[in-house]
Amino acid sequence: MLKSDRKEEAARWGWAALFCAAYIALDWASYIDALHQLNITPWNPAPALGILFLLRRGAGGGFSLFTALATSDLLVRQLPSAIALTLFLDGLLTLGYVVMATTLRRHVAEGGMFVDRTSLVKWSAIIFLGSLANSLAFITAHVATGLLPETGWADAVTRFWVGDSVGIFVTLPLLWWLQDARRRSIFQAAVIRWETVGYVALLLLSLWLAFVPGAAVHFRYFYILFLPLVWAASRQGIAGAVFCASLLQVGMLLAGWLWDVQAISIFELQMRSLLLAIVGFLIGVAVDEQRRAAADLRHTLRLASAGEMAAALAHELNQPLTALAAYGAASEHLLQRDGGSEQLRDVIRRMVRESGRAAEVVRRLRDFFRTGSTQLEHFRLQDLVDACLQQFAERAAGTGVEIACGDIPAVSLHADRLQIEVILRNLLANAFDAVATNPEDQRRVSVTAGLEGGNQLHIRIEDSGPGLAADVSNRVFEPFVSTKSSGLGLGLAISRSIAEAHGGSLVFEIGERGCFLLILPVEPLQ
Repeated sequence: MLKSDRKEEAARWGWAALFCAAYIALDWASYIDALHQLNITPWNPAPALGILFLLRRGAGGGFSLFTALATSDLLVRQLPSAIALTLFLDGLLTLGYVVMATTLRRHVAEGGMFVDRTSLVKWSAIIFLGSLANSLAFITAHVATGLLPETGWADAVTRFWVGDSVGIFVTLPLLWWLQDARRRSIFQAAVIRWETVGYVALLLLSLWLAFVPGAAVHFRYFYILFLPLVWAASRQGIAGAVFCASLLQVGMLLAGWLWDVQAISIFELQMRSLLLAIVGFLIGVAVDEQRRAAADLRHTLRLASAGEMAAALAHELNQPLTALAAYGAASEHLLQRDGGSEQLRDVIRRMVRESGRAAEVVRRLRDFFRTGSTQLEHFRLQDLVDACLQQFAERAAGTGVEIACGDIPAVSLHADRLQIEVILRNLLANAFDAVATNPEDQRRVSVTAGLEGGNQLHIRIEDSGPGLAADVSNRVFEPFVSTKSSGLGLGLAISRSIAEAHGGSLVFEIGERGCFLLILPVEPLQ
C-alpha cells in the first residue's frame, strides 16, 4: 500500500471514529423521557448526523452507523435486551437509515435540498415517510420479541416516529449547512449579523412568555414563538430559518424541563416544534426563491447591457483590426519583393495571425451575445490547454510566475473552441493578476483536469493568491463586479455565460487560494 493510500485510509478511520463519538454524545444528550428505557424518545436528533454521514460516505458508511448505534445502546442504555437481540434491532435501524439516505441521494440533489419549495416537499416527504416506515419496523420487532407489550404498540410507534422525524427534520438542515467550508461561509454570511442578536433576544423573550409559570395551563402564548422565526426566515432566508428553528427546538425542550410544565408533555412540545420548523422552512425557501428570481433578472439585464457593450466594441474594433491585418499583409508583400530578415518576416506573420484571431474573437462574441450561436467543432483538450499555456509562457517568464500543468485526460470536446479558449485565457489572466503582489518565489498558477462520472470534464485553474472574500465570491460572476481597479467586471460574467451555453458551468471554490472550476461535457477520444 502506498503512503498516500495509507494516509487516506487512516483519515477515513479517523472520520468514522469521530462520527461514532459525536453520534453517541448527541444520543446521550437527547435520551430524555424514554419509553421502557429503550431507544424510543420524543426527541432523537442523532439519526440526522447518521443520515448526513451516509450522504457523504454512501451506503459504505452503514457499518460506522451500526457501530455507533450498538455502542450507544451499551453506554447510554446499558443494553436493555440480550446482546444478540440488540444487535439485530440496531441492524434493522441501520438498514432503515441507509434506505432513507439512498432515497435522498437519488431524488434530492445534495445542492438542491432547499433550492425551492418542490425540493423541500420531496425532502420532507422522504424524511417523514422514511421515519414512519422505520418506526413501524422497529417497534413491531420490539413487540414481536417481547420487549414491548402489544397494547403499547400504537403509542410507541407514534413516539418513535415523532422523535425521529422531528429530530431529523430540524437537525439535518443545520448539519447540512455546517458540513463543509463553502456552506459554512454562506451560512455565516447570512446569519452573523446584528439583526440576529435582535431575533435571538425576541426568541428568548417569547420562550419566557410562553412558559412563564401560571400561563402554561393551556400553553396559550405558543403563537408568539412564530415571531422570531418569521423574522429570521424573512430576513435571512432558509439559513436564518434553520438557525432559528434549531434554537427554538432546544429552547422549548430546556424551558419545558426547567419550568417543569405539567400541562404539556415533551411529545406535544416536539409537535409544536415541528410546526414551527415547517412554517419557517417554507417562508425561508420562498424568500430565497424570490431573491434568486430578482438576482437572475438583474443578471439578465446586466448581461444584456454587457452584450450591447460587446457589440459596440466589436463594431468599433473590427475596422482597425481589419486595417491592421491589411497593413501587415502589405508589409509582408513588400518584404517579399524587396527582401528582409527572416526574423522580421516571422514577427509580421505573427502580427497578421494575431490580428486575424482578435477579429475572429470579436466576431464570435458579438454573434454569441446577439443570438447565442456557437460554432461547434471537435478538438482535443490537450491541444487547447497547450495553446493557452503557450500564449502565457512569455508573460510568466517576464513576471516570475511558475505555471504547472497536471495530467490532461485524453478526451475530445465538441464545442466552440475559440469561446472555450476565451474562458481559459480569462481565468489564466485573472490568476496571473492574483499572484502579482506575492513574493517572486510564491507566484504559482496551476492547470489540472480530470473526468467525473465519465462524461463531465473538470478543469481547475488555481493560483497561490489570497483568494476572494466570502462577500465578493457570492457576486464574482455578476457583470460589472471586479476586484481590480482597472477591470470592467465583464470577463467572468461572459465566461460563465459561455460555459452554460455549452451545457457546463463555471464556479469559484472558496478556500485559502483562488480556484475556479470549469465543468464541461466531454466525449471519449476516438
